[in-house]
Amino acid sequence: MIYLHLRVFLCSVALLVSPLFWVGCVTEQLHTAQAAGNWPGFRGPGATGVPAGRSRTPTTWDVPADKNVAWNVNIPGLGHASPIVWGDYVYIITAIDKTGKSEVKIGVFGDIASLPQEGPHEWRLYCLDKRTGEIIWQHTGYEGEPSSQRHSKSTHADSTPTTDGRYIVTFFGAEGLFCYDMDGNQLWRKDLGKLHCGWMHQRDSQWGYSSSPTIYKDSVIVQCDVHENPFIAAYDLKTGDEIWRTSRGDEVPTWCTPTLIEVGDETHVLINGYKHIGAYNADTGTPVWWFKGGGDIPVPVPFAADGLIYITNGHGPTQPIYAIRPEAKGDINLGGTATSNEHIAWCVRRGGSYIPTPVVLDENLYVNRINGVMTCFKAKSGEELYKQRVASADKPSGFWSSPVAANGKIYLAAESGDVYVVKAGDTYELLATNPIGEPCLSTPAISDGMIYIRTTHHLVAIAERR
Repeated sequence: MIYLHLRVFLCSVALLVSPLFWVGCVTEQLHTAQAAGNWPGFRGPGATGVPAGRSRTPTTWDVPADKNVAWNVNIPGLGHASPIVWGDYVYIITAIDKTGKSEVKIGVFGDIASLPQEGPHEWRLYCLDKRTGEIIWQHTGYEGEPSSQRHSKSTHADSTPTTDGRYIVTFFGAEGLFCYDMDGNQLWRKDLGKLHCGWMHQRDSQWGYSSSPTIYKDSVIVQCDVHENPFIAAYDLKTGDEIWRTSRGDEVPTWCTPTLIEVGDETHVLINGYKHIGAYNADTGTPVWWFKGGGDIPVPVPFAADGLIYITNGHGPTQPIYAIRPEAKGDINLGGTATSNEHIAWCVRRGGSYIPTPVVLDENLYVNRINGVMTCFKAKSGEELYKQRVASADKPSGFWSSPVAANGKIYLAAESGDVYVVKAGDTYELLATNPIGEPCLSTPAISDGMIYIRTTHHLVAIAERR
């Protein structure tokens, strides 16, 4: 961490002296964010769900029996935001109901109602030692009554933080966008308005906000697909000043996180949606390509792997999976029943995911649905290899967490409190079913062979004991 602070200082000085040196600093910043061990935002490097480099991760564990558990720390309050990791530290946010009454409803159901307005909350950011679980510091970002209501399965802390080793950004939705230094000192807060999200057909519905921020160079980019005036925007990391903002037109509420991809000498922001799926120039906010078609409650995050961009959503009559070429330009809509064009390598019309984001490992694409059915495709061609229900019939469970992968294994955390480990490959093989002792609706993080899992009340670190 001392090295990072020194390097950032040298880059700042060099900016006044040599533009070429500054370009090198930006490149190093991007490479550092993807370095082995760092899991800088939702789903890790590039939102792929796969750690950079090789990582020997455990196959079996049992949290209640303390098997292969490095540490287990209580985190007060509620939050579905995932842990992130930078260097020797893991960071996590939570929203604490001061009345102590907040709960999350467990189970798969179709209730669209918002919970009644809740009392005063405290939004906190935690920093823990990733090896021991020791709480290094905790800071309160905001206190007060929530500015919006939530769904019974949601919380007021669903947006995963992000960091580049210089800044930590948290997004508490209607409570604002917050930026901290690496010691947890709050640098600025930006009020972005009401940011009410809910069912597109019921404009007064409020389900909670969960789109996570993404850091690009000296800016943080946010996607705000809400009931009124949806937009995507970039804010200065040092000051919180708005750099650019692009309207999302008549887009409906979504819960998607923007991700980045380098295409030639440009960086694009990838966006999921219902009426506008697409990419924007990360420096200007100018649309690069766009199309529509998919589920009417988009949640999965776009990501790039093996030379293609993968986008899916699966609520409603259409549940597609798209594999898009990064060089796409303009309107790339598929005509009629077509499953490919010059911009879209392949598409399947059914089988997409409603909430979990898929993962690519060893040339295969794994798509897990909330009912626990996982489909494996050839990532390059879309050829279906198998479809298999992961959870046993006598133990049904919802899968709200996105799968992550490492060391030839796919990890799928179920709401029931089990993590299923599936061997990567062309045929299905379940390696283990590992109890974690509490419901889990958050996506795990992976760093240096350790798996960090947020349950409803704890943050657990899993590692092989040798």
